[in-house]
Amino acid sequence: MKFKLLEEFKEFAVKGNMIDIAIGVIIGTAFNKVVDVLVKEIFLPPLSFLTDGINWENKKWIIREAVTANGVSSTEQIAIGYGKLIEATFDFVIIGLTVFLVVKFMNSLRKQSQDPKDATVSTPKDIELLNRITELLEKQVELAEQKKS
Repeated sequence: MKFKLLEEFKEFAVKGNMIDIAIGVIIGTAFNKVVDVLVKEIFLPPLSFLTDGINWENKKWIIREAVTANGVSSTEQIAIGYGKLIEATFDFVIIGLTVFLVVKFMNSLRKQSQDPKDATVSTPKDIELLNRITELLEKQVELAEQKKS
């Protein structure tokens, strides 16, 4: 029983599923660092400049102030940190836009590679075969319609 589970795992890992997932996680982690720097170092400073030096990351709406008596805190401050929400929204927009552009680029490459009339890209054999079958079926339909007439 243990060996069968081990064999199934080995087959799963060798097929590439596990490797594809690992590559995706690694690239996603690296991409997250890039987006984090892009938001904090590129987008937020000009926004802070335009809003008279406001540091958006530390912005919060204080619901209740902290109370201290004789240097001892008796109640904690309660605040809603909306600045981090603004930063996370920038992160989301940048990631979403980047993923959209990558998917759009990949779809255009796929569409270009599947176009049998495009001579600049070599068409895969299976697409050529399907194109040829489609042409033959269209001719067969034309011949059948001519015989009916």
